[in-house]
Amino acid sequence: MTPASQQQAVSPAPKTGIFLGIPLGDLGWFASLLMGAATGFIAFFATTFLGIVGIMIYNSTTHSNVSYALSYQRGGLIVGVVTLLAAWGFLGSLWVKRMFRR
Repeated sequence: MTPASQQQAVSPAPKTGIFLGIPLGDLGWFASLLMGAATGFIAFFATTFLGIVGIMIYNSTTHSNVSYALSYQRGGLIVGVVTLLAAWGFLGSLWVKRMFRR
């Protein structure tokens, strides 16, 4: 056996496309669809929540009566759809690149 000081450390191959521990470059087409849809839903619900809180603060400070439906229609829906399409475009391009690399 050789001493540990003489052994060379083997570094793992660098992984590309990792975001928060998720290997985005290694996803299949169905996993890419699910991840994109989850991103869109998260964006929709987060924007809708912030819109409702913002309208609530606005209504209470100005004593006006702005409809809470605006947070869904002009906030959450638009941001959710744009985020969904952007995520599907990005993850789909990663999947297509990986298919052509093989």
